[in-house]
Amino acid sequence: MNILISNGRVVDPANRTDAVQNVYVAGGKIVALGSAPDGFQADRNIDASGLVVAPGFIDLAARLREPGFEYRATLESEMEAAMAGGVTSLAIPPDTDPALDEPGLVEMLTYRAKKLNRAHIYPVGALTIGLKGERLSEMAELVEAGCVAFSQANVPIVDNGVLMRALQYAATFGFRVWLQPIAPFLARGGNAHDGEVATRMGLAGIPVAAETVALYTYLELAKITGARLHITRLSSAAGLALIEQARAEGMDVTCDVSINHVHLCDMDIGYFNPNCHLIPPLRSQRDREALCRGLAEGRINALCSDHTPVDDDGKQAPFSESEPGATGLELLLPLTLKWAGRAGLSLLDGLARITSDAARIVGITKAGHLSVGARADVCVFDPDAHVAVTRDSLRSQGKNTPFLGMELPGQVRYTLVEGQVMYEGR
Repeated sequence: MNILISNGRVVDPANRTDAVQNVYVAGGKIVALGSAPDGFQADRNIDASGLVVAPGFIDLAARLREPGFEYRATLESEMEAAMAGGVTSLAIPPDTDPALDEPGLVEMLTYRAKKLNRAHIYPVGALTIGLKGERLSEMAELVEAGCVAFSQANVPIVDNGVLMRALQYAATFGFRVWLQPIAPFLARGGNAHDGEVATRMGLAGIPVAAETVALYTYLELAKITGARLHITRLSSAAGLALIEQARAEGMDVTCDVSINHVHLCDMDIGYFNPNCHLIPPLRSQRDREALCRGLAEGRINALCSDHTPVDDDGKQAPFSESEPGATGLELLLPLTLKWAGRAGLSLLDGLARITSDAARIVGITKAGHLSVGARADVCVFDPDAHVAVTRDSLRSQGKNTPFLGMELPGQVRYTLVEGQVMYEGR
């Protein structure tokens, strides 16, 4: 189908474009910007007057809960949530059940996703078999099956010898390794940031050292092995300082932060709100502000939803016994806009963290931008309309978010995937 997206404000961070112009789509690709190509006949005209036309968003961490956790969410429900949020590419962590440590599992997941014909998925394979931190997975075979990187999700490797061998193997073949910095013995038994709030509420604390000790180890091993390292879900000012120090010494290391950690801190736990039980934990106001500044200045490379749908039973428990995680696919755009506005960033620079910058980390070249010839993954949204976050408004099967009851900026009007309109809002 040939589609004309007319009169929209095209905001494309990759090409530094911010201008009102038409976008022409044919054969699943963008074929022209501005003026129509010769012989172009539109089968459909999407009037984007007063709206923003942006590349489809790329989420670096979206748990779709299959296989193994279908009682929390399904591929169908979370793909619908992605479309409603304008998210057209998803990196999938390996902490499914069983873990993504076999090519057959990866192929099954990608096949099911393609059959649904919604967002593109990019599986992140398990670094070790079963995420147990003992034996290395067959990385080469997993890459052939479709994995774009390797990770332990939030299950750290205890044996640093195993981690070093994994990084050596990955470096030999140029595979990316994504690691979340968690020192297991320092974090063990904790469920909140180790500070005044946790002490007052009687919650077991997780110190910042649980992040920095692990991070120092990861950076040192990456330096020795030459591995391509990406640090996921940074949560502290001290952690960011370590990454900056490593970069100053010549290391090429990237990092991301979740939407929750640039808006919330440990004080938002309030009266034991289980929706604020997250991994890593929400840290101090100082940490939150340092993360916001680091993201705005590009020292933190990307923003992600860390989408983790949890069923009601998992959240209707005392804080320390509740399941950690928050749903976020549909909130990625609104919370990015809210953060960018607070940071004083232009729309161009704010959207970069969930489009072109995220694409570079995943290694996507066909999407994350609106260049001629690019895959026509597009989000058309109203930046001035506000959306009420309610259980009924969320399409994700997981209704667990700290932002329930809030009104946030940014309403998705259309989501296109490879030139097909997959979502139409009101």
